[in-house]
Amino acid sequence: MDRIRNFFVSRAHAFRHAFRGWWFVVRTQRNAWIHAIVTSLVVLAAFWLRLPMRDWAVLLLTIALVWTAEFINTALEAVVDLASPQNHPLAKVGKDVGAAAVLIAALTSILVGLLILGPPLWKLFKAYIEK
Repeated sequence: MDRIRNFFVSRAHAFRHAFRGWWFVVRTQRNAWIHAIVTSLVVLAAFWLRLPMRDWAVLLLTIALVWTAEFINTALEAVVDLASPQNHPLAKVGKDVGAAAVLIAALTSILVGLLILGPPLWKLFKAYIEK
């Protein structure tokens, strides 16, 4: 019985650490605020447009991709700062590559958003203009 209890206690601790990391990113990373605002707008638009489940799945995976890239980049920056407090060319490379990963994810998410949200929004816009 202690093994089962210890398992659940250790999982609770793991979740606590994960949420602490999540809060750190949201609290300290300016781009995380941009991601949060865009995420909220996309989710609201998807509800408003009553998108099918498959579109929701793609949007949610894309949103998760961007957030995951941001979280990994933040972790990478922290580890690089710890390992190399002084300026070093390789530290810069590590940070720049991490930032590039976030950029790739963000640009991809814009394309996915346009492909999924664009046609129904365009249809509504055209219907509004034709009235």
